[in-house]
Amino acid sequence: MSSYIISPEEFFGHKMGADRKLERWDKIVEYFGLLSKSPCVEVTELGKTTEGNPFLFVIISSSDNIKNLEKIREMSYNIAHPKDLKEKEVKEIISKGKTVVAMSMSLHATEIGGTQMAPELAYEFATLPEYEEVRKNTVLLMFPSFNPDGQIIVTDWYNKWLGTEYEGLSTPKLYHKYVGHDNNRDAITNLMVESKYMSQIMYKEWHPQAYIDFHHMGSTGARYYIPPFANPVDENVDPLIWTEQELYGGLMHVLLEKNGCYGIESAATYPGEFMPTFNYVPCWHNICGMLTESASASLATPLYVHPHQLRGSSRGRPENHVQMGFPHPWLGGWWTLRDIVKQQKTSAIALLQAVSSFRETILNNMYIKATRSITKGNTEPPFAFVIKPSQHDELTAYKFIKMLMDMNVEVNRSQREFVADGITYPRGTYIIFASQTCRPYLMSLLKRTFYRVGPYSKRADGTPITPYDLAAYTVPEFMGVKIHEVQNFFDGTFESLPSLRFPRGDVAESAPNGWLVDSNVNDAFAAINRLLRKGIEVCRLLKPVKVGENNYGIGSWHIIGSSEVKVELNKLARRYHLIFEAAPSEEISEKPTKLLRIGMYQRLYGGNMDEGWTRWLLEQYRFNFKSVTDKDIKKGKLINKLDVLIFPSDSKQMITGEGIEEYYEKRFQGMQTFSKWPDGYKSGIGKEGVDKVKEFIKDGGTVLALNESSNFAIEEFKLPVKNMLIDVKPTEFTCPGSTLHVNVDSDNQLAWGVQKDLLIIFRSPLAFEIRPGKDSYKSHVVLNYPEERIMESGWLNGEEKLSRRAAMVEVNMDKGRVVLYGFSPQFRAQSDASFKLLFNALLG
Repeated sequence: MSSYIISPEEFFGHKMGADRKLERWDKIVEYFGLLSKSPCVEVTELGKTTEGNPFLFVIISSSDNIKNLEKIREMSYNIAHPKDLKEKEVKEIISKGKTVVAMSMSLHATEIGGTQMAPELAYEFATLPEYEEVRKNTVLLMFPSFNPDGQIIVTDWYNKWLGTEYEGLSTPKLYHKYVGHDNNRDAITNLMVESKYMSQIMYKEWHPQAYIDFHHMGSTGARYYIPPFANPVDENVDPLIWTEQELYGGLMHVLLEKNGCYGIESAATYPGEFMPTFNYVPCWHNICGMLTESASASLATPLYVHPHQLRGSSRGRPENHVQMGFPHPWLGGWWTLRDIVKQQKTSAIALLQAVSSFRETILNNMYIKATRSITKGNTEPPFAFVIKPSQHDELTAYKFIKMLMDMNVEVNRSQREFVADGITYPRGTYIIFASQTCRPYLMSLLKRTFYRVGPYSKRADGTPITPYDLAAYTVPEFMGVKIHEVQNFFDGTFESLPSLRFPRGDVAESAPNGWLVDSNVNDAFAAINRLLRKGIEVCRLLKPVKVGENNYGIGSWHIIGSSEVKVELNKLARRYHLIFEAAPSEEISEKPTKLLRIGMYQRLYGGNMDEGWTRWLLEQYRFNFKSVTDKDIKKGKLINKLDVLIFPSDSKQMITGEGIEEYYEKRFQGMQTFSKWPDGYKSGIGKEGVDKVKEFIKDGGTVLALNESSNFAIEEFKLPVKNMLIDVKPTEFTCPGSTLHVNVDSDNQLAWGVQKDLLIIFRSPLAFEIRPGKDSYKSHVVLNYPEERIMESGWLNGEEKLSRRAAMVEVNMDKGRVVLYGFSPQFRAQSDASFKLLFNALLG
């Protein structure tokens, strides 16, 4: 190197991963600034994180490659999108192009090894002569921390308790402002800003040939999981993805063994099924996406593991004993952060060496995968997905299209009327043709999915082995967007869209009787909240109204006012693309609406991701709310502060703080125990808090119990409702993350504006019956399951257990009410079709 570059050990004063040493993100950023002086390193700040910290993107390669990055980037992208490439250009890219590998670290902030390892890996790869040939052949795209905000939270928390009995304890709140661990469930929708940065680089700019994400897992299994994935694997993925995983994982395993890293497992624990995670989604874009999982220490504090505590895996490795994929078990002892840094760095180097050694093969593989995808799209149905012109919520359909385009899916628009499968579609219809590089992604994301229940899905005794996440991730079903899977060839004139223009909003010029806006549209809630906060009068229709060709259903909004109101409506029309139509002159049957005082329960003990997602969603739709703590609830007199109290999905034990140790034992089967927390960080409303919530209901308050918290509400508030699935065995009923049909009582205010043919995302065993009694009339079924043919996509065994039972119940008690949601209407802020079931409860 032409100038001296300080090593991480010199800069930080210790080896990365040293016992009880956890470096903070600002210091790591400072080090990468110094490293950028190397001619082999380019450091860019892509922007700010959710909480305003720098999000770094680091490129490492030879100095010549760094000077020629744009050409290398074009080659990497073009070989993955070869539709317009000539044979000569393909050969040139394969012979002269460079392999490109992306790596991200510590997406989950308590999984600290990746970010602590990153400076050492970057320094050695950029400066050591032994990697000169690899640098010439390969470009490394590094994200040293996928979650800088969380890295700071965890580091500060660890250092706060260093030297005390609470040293190594995990954080009491989410390690991301909103989503915590679920930041790795945002790889499709890209709702968080950090996700947007990653997807832009991965799919729209570079399209690397391989990607790896460094994680941690529990402490009593293997020491390290490496590729390939375990069975089952998704048949939509190109077979070369799985063979490349074997290649990369094989070299990783050899070098790990050489370096004295034992207890390595592969083809176990983590199946190759479609999931909305950053390490999985690339596989469906023909990028060899991988993850590693290191056994955890106590953050940076060493952890002693007894030999008898070491266990097998639920998939692929039934015991802690020698087998293929686990040839050299670890014998137990002290486990440290330095062990984690060493194994992660070794596997990162192995991947870089593999793509360098097989450079032409890897580039040619990308070409093969891409051309196979394109060819299959032209020869196997479905050939296209047509977004039907008539949608219940047109603006949500546009959001869906934008979501696809943000992942570099090519979307076309018809320039003339066309016919597909005998159906005539007008000019301007949007179409996603299957013949493109990301065809596997389209098949798993857009197509109706029936989970394959095979030998990898059941144990010997018949107990289901459920998917790692959901049984189907059919996002258009989540969002309520209607799609036609085209089974036959069709002709037409279409244009590929470089960008998407949303419909223009509009405000009627002359509206002496005010304006109407459709309740079918989710974004109307954001507009109404803004208007109400400005003191503008708004009502909701109690009967449908027709204006010209447009029908406004029950619950649609009537905005009353003059020219000053119109000024506000023009702003909202531009912001939200809404249509504000002139209200008719005849009398309208309506009721005034008002803002409610909303509270949402926020616990400690690591935080609650469902609470975080809900918080984010309410902010987007401009609901004012406050987070409510145990202390707030125990103070009582909640009715003086709140009209509505939301309990996000959670167990009774985590809400009350009682019986948590037993809950952990039952749930985790001894694999994880409940931690001891310092004073001030213990959580739970207790019996005292339960009584205060009962008082709130009696005084006229509304409690919303989302998904799993329904069990808490039923039991603690003695509701006349029974969860009919609470004691059902998994062999009798299985429905892990599936979309189910429900019947909707559209006359109930909670369901105003909700589409009749609603699909909900079912995850937890919840199906309600109202108990017989003299007060049965006080309970109302808002959603119930049909008698049969309940599932749309996923895996459902035991349909009869759901038949005709309720999915959502409103129970009136004293002056107040409790609403039980047997699902999450706001699931990961991705279930747009059911948002209104929550939103309607938040306005008076």
